[in-house]
Amino acid sequence: MIDKTANPIGWALFLYELNDAHEHLGEMIKSLAESAEYSEGELIIELGHVYAHLNRAWCRRNAPEDLTEAEWEAASRFPTDLMPVG
Repeated sequence: MIDKTANPIGWALFLYELNDAHEHLGEMIKSLAESAEYSEGELIIELGHVYAHLNRAWCRRNAPEDLTEAEWEAASRFPTDLMPVG
């Protein structure tokens, strides 16, 4: 895992992704709780957004600098090296 002292830029970008996922998940939960008309389409979009941030955080866990455009695209997809725990 990235070292925040040795790689402060990479660490900040890693935390940004986690914080953004946290923020969007909180907003989604609030919207679900408050709206009786929250649609499956909205859920798909919002969960996809949260997953994208979590996926990028996973990919950034060892990245000392910012990701390239190609790395960004790959990092936005669900990781193949992380197994869900049931």
